[in-house]
Amino acid sequence: MNSFSHIYVEKDVLNHHITLEILSKFPKSKVIEIKNYKDVFNRPKQNFIIQKKSPKLILAKKTGSYLYEGSPICEDFGETLFYYSSNIFNCIYDCEYCYLRGLYTSSNIVIFVNIEDYFEEIIKTTKGKRAYICISYDSDILAFENITGFVRKWIQFAKKNENLLIEIRTKSNNFKSIKELEIPENIIFAWTLSPQEIVDNFEHKTPSLMSRLSDIKLAISKGLKVRISLEPIMKIKGFESIYGKFIDKVFTEMPSDAIRDVNIGVFRMSEEHIKRLRRLDKYSKVFGYDFKKENGVISYFDEDYLRDFVRKRLINYIDKKKIY
Repeated sequence: MNSFSHIYVEKDVLNHHITLEILSKFPKSKVIEIKNYKDVFNRPKQNFIIQKKSPKLILAKKTGSYLYEGSPICEDFGETLFYYSSNIFNCIYDCEYCYLRGLYTSSNIVIFVNIEDYFEEIIKTTKGKRAYICISYDSDILAFENITGFVRKWIQFAKKNENLLIEIRTKSNNFKSIKELEIPENIIFAWTLSPQEIVDNFEHKTPSLMSRLSDIKLAISKGLKVRISLEPIMKIKGFESIYGKFIDKVFTEMPSDAIRDVNIGVFRMSEEHIKRLRRLDKYSKVFGYDFKKENGVISYFDEDYLRDFVRKRLINYIDKKKIY
């Protein structure tokens, strides 16, 4: 993202060093002082889709909780203590299936600059115990690295706290922004991949499949073992052919010993979030197939078939013990 027409800054963080660093990168933006980010972000009668065409940036101080227990809908990879944490609300990408569309009424981007408070709470909460922490659920933190420098800070934090296993999930092609860093084993880079047909139909403003694969190869060349996330698996005409060729392409281009594991998940979302998505864009292709509801969660009627098809194809390339 090259520019923001307006940047809203909470009074309490006007002189925070990260605020000053970010503002220095956008000298042409109009800076507006505010009391609380919610005064802008939580305003009534906002339209997520319209705002997405020209989102504004909000710099704020996070208060309250910094660490949350992971959702049972999300994969925990067998870890007992599973948390997520969000330095950023909202994303530069515009995926039609994204739960953020149903979570927030605003598509403006909030960056919480007080990252040091996150680290302090994580240390207090985990108390030296092994804990798995996802830091990219409410945004794509690596995609923002040129603006925030947060990934670098998380990497340094992980080096000092070996009990933590920190996942950085991304659809970006921005690994180059940190390629010179020494990355510890307790940092997991996880790339979300989809067939190009899914990228074209649903994952607007995201890098192409080939661009993401090039980024993964760069990470592998630095000695990293990467996680591949095939999620969400989306239903599409010609599903078997499209996903079959996609899996063959991805896993013939990468050495299997460089892949830490693979997680797969069919599109699913809470009933309330689906209702909000429909209100925003009832003609979206996301709703082109019939859904079922189980325990308040919406997914495809043939969810099991779609998952099993992908899993069986993966077994040709990856040990099934590495597939979640």
